Amino acid sequence: MKLVIVGGVAGGMSAAARARRLNEAAEIIVLDRGPHVSFANCGLPYHLSGEIPERQSLLLHTPATLKSQLNLDVRVNSEATAIDRAARTVTVSGPRGDYTLDYDALILAPGARAMVPPIRGVDNPAVFPLRTIPELDAIMAHLAGLEGGHGPGEQLDEGAPLRAVVVGAGFIGLEAVEALAHRGLEVTLVEFAPHVLPPLDDELAPLLQAELERNGVTVRVGTSVVAIDDAPATGVVATLSDGTVVPADVVVVATGVVPDTALAKRAGLDLGFRDAIAVDGAMRTSDAHIWAVGDAVQVRQRVGDVEILGPVPLAAPANRHGRLAADAIMRGRAADGEPAPVVLGTAIVRVFGMVAAITGASQRMLRTNGVESTTVHIHPGSHAGYYPGSEQIHLIGSFAPDGTLLGAQAVGRDGVDKRIDVLATAIKAGMTADDLADLDLAYAPPFGSAKDPVNMLAFTAQNILDGTMPVWYAQDLQWAKQNSLILDVRSAAECSRGKVFEALNVPHTQVRDRIDEIRVAAAGRPIAVHCASGVRSYLATRILREHGLDARNLSGGALTLQAVNPRWTD
Repeated sequence: MKLVIVGGVAGGMSAAARARRLNEAAEIIVLDRGPHVSFANCGLPYHLSGEIPERQSLLLHTPATLKSQLNLDVRVNSEATAIDRAARTVTVSGPRGDYTLDYDALILAPGARAMVPPIRGVDNPAVFPLRTIPELDAIMAHLAGLEGGHGPGEQLDEGAPLRAVVVGAGFIGLEAVEALAHRGLEVTLVEFAPHVLPPLDDELAPLLQAELERNGVTVRVGTSVVAIDDAPATGVVATLSDGTVVPADVVVVATGVVPDTALAKRAGLDLGFRDAIAVDGAMRTSDAHIWAVGDAVQVRQRVGDVEILGPVPLAAPANRHGRLAADAIMRGRAADGEPAPVVLGTAIVRVFGMVAAITGASQRMLRTNGVESTTVHIHPGSHAGYYPGSEQIHLIGSFAPDGTLLGAQAVGRDGVDKRIDVLATAIKAGMTADDLADLDLAYAPPFGSAKDPVNMLAFTAQNILDGTMPVWYAQDLQWAKQNSLILDVRSAAECSRGKVFEALNVPHTQVRDRIDEIRVAAAGRPIAVHCASGVRSYLATRILREHGLDARNLSGGALTLQAVNPRWTD
């Protein structure tokens, strides 16, 4: 068996290592067009910031270590330029010149390439992407020259900090912002979408923007960079679509990636959405002797009963699918008609002291695909409130009418990763709100609560789905103002700091005694109840409904209302 793998890093190297463990006799050749075949590309921003001090820490393996440990023939700076499917050969250009390799099985792991926006001057020497070790080296060298030998975060002699513009507020863009800010640069973040981290739901994104601004980052959303021009006194200037001019010493472009499938296209392999390589459940392409893994392949995302095909450029799926392809090749496993693997798109990012994480379908994806769902907002503590250090988690879950969990998102300072991982597992298992409500999770005061946020999300979903707690949403504020009595059950002190105009304030402990007053004020209209987070208003809603009133609780309370409607108070 002769296996040739085009591309290393997550998908390619995972496939190579697994193939060797399954077949000691196989000849395994790995080709990579770059100088590093196995590096931690997810760690690049953390070396840029100085948190990972040694560049060598990012280099996981070299051709020599892979030869000694796994008997792999790894050839760096070697690019596969053509595939002859009939002859089963790959043409290679590299230090050995141009040559061909025959293969019994071929795995393509070409990854993705940076999506370069149509910006005039994007090829300026002060403009960089951040995806590979050479790109990181280029940014580090550029900053070192400007810093004049100072280390990250050290004040320059002239007293003026360097300035950076980061284009794109996705996961990589946010990590780049944090890294540059840690180095002491003044950072402006520019995002074309209406809010930072576009995959995040509208109710959560403002929390990240506030954290960015608390740490000195200038955030410009709903705009784009249209030009980058030299400016002798300031390095470059970035001109935004609204006419604003932002001076900068360095510009990092992080506007996403597209599958790098030129080789597959030239070979005539079937391609799917965004030209991603079409594969089956065993990662086999339209050619029986060629498999593909990683950022360049088309996988499936489920949105309710709807399946979306496309690439999902994340390291974890790439590693899993490299292993899957190696198993298929070395053990003769076929997909038996199964389509491409399902990927949830679970992802997480740190933004200074805040963490945001997502899994499964977002509200936007559900709406776009016409999938009926119920959204639940809660704001629990990361662990027992009586134990010091509990931090609020802002947690959203979307549930199908039968209670099946479809997606979840969270933002907070502690405990976000734990909850999203549990919820990702629940989505994979097809669990419902009833299942999550009965989930037995580890509890001790420093780590969680007797009713964990995951349980609380499920309890709330059960109440909504079975009619115990009808809800209204922050997006319905104008409708509620015009068609209902808004009942604010926070304390009088809380309301004195701002409330919805003409809302009736009845603290939740007084609702029973003031039922008649509330009934008269409602005058037959529905009652839109809210408190700060949705807990006290749930209690009030139950009292009102037990007295025959049409009351609904604001999902997520004023915390969610303020995120969706920053000027919610009149």
